[in-house]
Amino acid sequence: MLGLKLPTDPRWANFAQISLEEILTDHAYCEQKAATACIGLISVFPERTEMVDALAPIVTEEWGHFRLVLAELKKRGYTLGRQRKDEYVNKLLSFQKAGGRETVLIERLLTSALIEARSCERFRLLSIHLEEPALRTFYHTFMVAEAGHYRLFIELARRYGDPEYVEKRWNEYLEFEAEMISKLEVRGDRVH
Repeated sequence: MLGLKLPTDPRWANFAQISLEEILTDHAYCEQKAATACIGLISVFPERTEMVDALAPIVTEEWGHFRLVLAELKKRGYTLGRQRKDEYVNKLLSFQKAGGRETVLIERLLTSALIEARSCERFRLLSIHLEEPALRTFYHTFMVAEAGHYRLFIELARRYGDPEYVEKRWNEYLEFEAEMISKLEVRGDRVH
């Protein structure tokens, strides 16, 4: 369903288990950035009424996710650590094409779709491999949400862009992301 060309290295979930405080901190910031990305799309493209209507509840949901992860940190006696540079997202952003408003919109939607797809895949791994049943359930919930967000971003890109271009560009993103993932260090302290 997600179309990812390269699965996450299976060691990632084991590393995440060891670095639970770090993965939860990074996860919290990922949720915050997802809410901010949706707000950014709404602010830059307010004339896209259908998109605004679709993304407004996602902003609320993502911020709610941020709060859920904060609560999980607190429950475990952890505190929210510092935000770190997200090499994965920064590389995806560098792959975006410049252009007119439509190009910028499609690029941002596809980037968001890919981030959500990879997050969904990673949360699935956590929902299967973490030792604590409560944490497996916790991450299963996030997995389901990320799958829905991925589908929404893809649908919006197809609605607002030329379908042929969107499919071609989506496949370019998938190829780029697979190559990038193959070269990134496997770290359990980051969602991506």
